[in-house]
Amino acid sequence: MVPASKTKYIDTVVPALKETFGYTNPMQVPALSKIVVNVAVGTAYDRDALTAVAEDLGKITGQKPAMTKAKKSVSNFRLREGMPLGAKVTLRGKRMYEFIDRLIGIALPRVRDFRGIPGHSFDGQGNYTFGLDEQTIFPEINPDHVKKVHGMDITFVTTAKSDKEGKELLTLIGMPFKKEGKE
Repeated sequence: MVPASKTKYIDTVVPALKETFGYTNPMQVPALSKIVVNVAVGTAYDRDALTAVAEDLGKITGQKPAMTKAKKSVSNFRLREGMPLGAKVTLRGKRMYEFIDRLIGIALPRVRDFRGIPGHSFDGQGNYTFGLDEQTIFPEINPDHVKKVHGMDITFVTTAKSDKEGKELLTLIGMPFKKEGKE
């Protein structure tokens, strides 16, 4: 079964982007290459929190997370080089499109007082990053079993050459950006 967002990309997004930006070759049209979901734990020495974060991230993405480690030692934070700090998952292909479907269709509408995600968090090369405050908005997570609420950063990596192309790509896929006048 093909995810709905991939079908939408092929059927509506590609022709719309070709018309908007005047691409002659379909290979010029920007596409999503990957989505990176990153979760950091505030305390490096709390093994239970790291395990819970990894389990939650695995349930949300459907993929085993990689543990992220400290690059430097910082004595004020009781942090040594190589200590695990969080977890991350890189999604590509079918899992990436399934994650987009669940994020846009189920998770973001469950955010309290949701008015859209900020449209200004592009990096200059068409990639977009935003943060979520809690993991319980995903239906895979049972709120009764959550000991500590943690947030996550989600990065959409695209093949777009500019922020304008990247934003148009994500808008056509269905990302609910805030309206310009209300930011």
